[in-house]
Amino acid sequence: MAADSMEIDDSLYSRQRYVLGDTAMQKMAQSSVFLSGMGGLGIEIAKNIVLAGVKTVTLHDTKQCEVWDLGINFFIRQDDVFNQRTRVEAVFPRIVELNPYVHVEKSSSTLDDNTDLSFLRKYQVRAVVRLGSAGSAHGICVRVFCDFGDDFEVSDPTGEEPKEIFIQSITQGSPGVVTCMDNRPHGLQNGQSVLFREVNGMQELNGSTRPVTVLSPHSFSIEDTSHLRPYAHGGFFALVKTPMTFSFETMEKQLWGPQVLTPDFSKPEAPLQIHAAMLALDTFQEHESQYGLNLPRSPTARCAPSSYCGTLPVNPSSQAPVNAELVRCLSRTARGALPPLAAAVGGLASQEALKALTGKFSPLQQWVGQPVHSLPVEEFSSRGDRYDGLRACIGESMCLELHKLRVFMVGCGAIGCEMLKNFAMLGVGLAKCSGEVFITDPDLIEKSNLNRQFLFRPYHIQKPKSSTAAAATLEINPELQVDAHLHKVCPATEGTYSDAFYSRLHLVVTALDNVEARRYVDSRSVSNQKALLDSGTMGTKGHTEIIVPNLTESYNSHRDPPEEEIPFCTLKSFPAVIEHTIQWARDKFESGFTQKPSTYNLFWQTHSSVEAVLQRMQSRESLEGAFQVIKLLSKRPSQWEHCIILARLKFEKYFKKKALQLLHSFPLDTRLKDGSKYTNLYVAQSRPTSYFMPHLIRHTWLLSCVSTAGCGTDRISSSPQPFIRHGAVLCQTVFPIETDESAKKPDQQKLALSSEEEREAITQLEGAIAARHVKWLQVSPMQFEKDDDANGHMDFVASASALRARMYAIEAADRLKTKRIAGKIIPAIATSTAAVAGLVALELIKVVGGYGFESFKNCFFNLAIPVVVLTETAPVKRTHIRDNISFSIWDRWTIYGHDTFTLSDFISAVKEKYGIEPTMVVHGVKMLYVPVMPGHNKRLKLTMHKLIKPPSERRYVDLTVSFVAEADEDEDRPGPPIRYHLHHTD
Repeated sequence: MAADSMEIDDSLYSRQRYVLGDTAMQKMAQSSVFLSGMGGLGIEIAKNIVLAGVKTVTLHDTKQCEVWDLGINFFIRQDDVFNQRTRVEAVFPRIVELNPYVHVEKSSSTLDDNTDLSFLRKYQVRAVVRLGSAGSAHGICVRVFCDFGDDFEVSDPTGEEPKEIFIQSITQGSPGVVTCMDNRPHGLQNGQSVLFREVNGMQELNGSTRPVTVLSPHSFSIEDTSHLRPYAHGGFFALVKTPMTFSFETMEKQLWGPQVLTPDFSKPEAPLQIHAAMLALDTFQEHESQYGLNLPRSPTARCAPSSYCGTLPVNPSSQAPVNAELVRCLSRTARGALPPLAAAVGGLASQEALKALTGKFSPLQQWVGQPVHSLPVEEFSSRGDRYDGLRACIGESMCLELHKLRVFMVGCGAIGCEMLKNFAMLGVGLAKCSGEVFITDPDLIEKSNLNRQFLFRPYHIQKPKSSTAAAATLEINPELQVDAHLHKVCPATEGTYSDAFYSRLHLVVTALDNVEARRYVDSRSVSNQKALLDSGTMGTKGHTEIIVPNLTESYNSHRDPPEEEIPFCTLKSFPAVIEHTIQWARDKFESGFTQKPSTYNLFWQTHSSVEAVLQRMQSRESLEGAFQVIKLLSKRPSQWEHCIILARLKFEKYFKKKALQLLHSFPLDTRLKDGSKYTNLYVAQSRPTSYFMPHLIRHTWLLSCVSTAGCGTDRISSSPQPFIRHGAVLCQTVFPIETDESAKKPDQQKLALSSEEEREAITQLEGAIAARHVKWLQVSPMQFEKDDDANGHMDFVASASALRARMYAIEAADRLKTKRIAGKIIPAIATSTAAVAGLVALELIKVVGGYGFESFKNCFFNLAIPVVVLTETAPVKRTHIRDNISFSIWDRWTIYGHDTFTLSDFISAVKEKYGIEPTMVVHGVKMLYVPVMPGHNKRLKLTMHKLIKPPSERRYVDLTVSFVAEADEDEDRPGPPIRYHLHHTD
């Protein structure tokens, strides 16, 4: 079967499709991968590649399972060790479970100098996870090597979707000059090409690709346009992606002249140093293998790679010797394994393998190597348990600290699953050490989760994420104590996640997409002095942020620019791009199938008697929302055919009458002050409703199907064809056209009614009572669900958006793009998720070890380019109040009171304890004391209990205070929050 004709299971792969695209997905589905080495790094690569959806994966390994492997390979169990299975036999059935579309094979054949390797030709990618080949991880050091051949073509080097830039003008000349609308920067470079669309006047440009010469940040030239028709208005251009060819050197050449990726620019020498250190380890292994040795026998062994480092330069062009201390550190830890490091590098290496299969994204050229922070040398001896590999890297004391850890993780999605795996491998939160991992997530598992959230299987669908993830984690490491909750973390659950709960914790981990939820968790962590590890991904991009009490800024210390909202008038009458029509369709769904039905139900819950409502309206009493509710009641369909008629009328309203009204108010030749056309709407009398007939049939059918589900009528037809017999019912309604970009959508329930509308509502209600429609006082509101193809929700949005796009001469989007925009789907892929979780877990080790500020690293990466950037965390800032008094976000002052403690006592206590007198005291939104406000000085004699009025069970409240600033400043300075304990015994 041709690659471009293969069907992709969108219910499973939808998030990944937005990252890779269908062409790359189809190439993967026809590709085979050979993966040798089922250690910690190998199993990470295997997991990610199988989740991605290749055709065939062959797993190769010759070693037998040992106790040690339980702490390195998350798919090996105690039973595998007891029954002396090989590693590949142990992991095989668990890898198979990850993806039903991938054929997995296993092999334990010996691969050595005498092996005929011709069988490898059937594989598009050969990944060998062992020393001297594609990737290796030894202790605290790691490296990856890529060789894609002499001429490797990449179809899409960055994966970024080209932006569509609107055109202000195009000159007739040689060359023609294109100017961007509103001086928007185009971001182009000389020699690149752009594609023109929807240009009016100079229509010869439409669909053509033209090379550009940059003139300014917002203009460029495009060869000769003098022979073309004059530019009239409209149109846009987008960058055309040009394939790139990459050339690779063999490993033999690259060993002595490496091209390396530099993740940490504060240590530019580190990649070459680690490369040379690993070469020393290679030399050691090659030399000592004749004595039956592979790696240094113990952390203190004299026979180690350090004995070989003196003769190895960092690279041929520099005779500077390799860092001997780094080699000694590698020697001490080489037999060990750091699971989070394997996870992070496994994500990167997996993405490189997918690049080799698909030609999508720029490949790594050609090495990446990075050590983690140098770790202590004591307590490394083996104890014969699952943590020996970890212990060889970080020592027994650090292992015990991890075992005793009490962690709260919010979110059990893709990052959450990977973090739980890392916790299990590190032994975070062991029951026998009084440690614990608390997790919470209110969501249920959906099929689309299975592509990235690797702890879940098809038989888990519609089960809670948190409890299912907890059970899967205990399968990896039964020694953990995992407490799973189903709560959202928000102000409503502060009773569950109280300060007393936070006091039991050592640190907090967020694994969330929702920014506001992350901000809330951050504020709670800061107020309770807990470290917070935050991370996130979007497609191939990922970031981590490490927040440590009294050392760093917090998540809330910086804010991204707010997302630009589409002006109401643009959505309502003047869409210009497909995003506008999709959002309009999404709003119509929300209004018609969620908001109005919910309002309808709420109204009849408040007013249970229809007759009583009629009497009150007849007596001219105003009832909020009554007009809209009665309108819905009078038009409520009672059978399938009524739904069809309703849908047909909606079509006329949205796609003909409103268009004609707009054309009447703003004819096609209407121009703005700058001479540009006001609208590109083209549905006029020359485009009758019959022009849209095929779409009308489909739209009417979809709308009626969704309406049926909401009102409870029985659907009698599964075909759209019968609907065309229902003719259009036209009315003379005049729709107001909003042109003010600052205008907001009005609240229909609170609009004043005219006397005519009131009479109409009364008549409609009387008619509904007479027709006995009043028995239907409840309907079924719908929540938009993008991933259920059977519910018609996405069909409605895609159809309505496409119709509106045609009406405004906008190129319609396919269903996949419409789903991404309407559902606000964040593109995601397992490789990025694994990498970001591994990086976070590495920082967790540093937090637990009490490392200094300079040791912590935030990270940003983009696996598509690829680039990895490690940066120091932002140091905490102190706010100066006056004299030598200052505070940071981590400071909280404390005052203890009692039942008769007055406001004056509180102010005096603050002054005595902290050396400064408050000038304003606020509790929440209530101002307790503002001297300039009338009557507030009298409050000084009142007790704090009387002013605050706390619930009887409340032990303390947090107050906001201000203080007098320096003498030359007019405004008071804010201070840190003050926790006022209501009873001194607290």
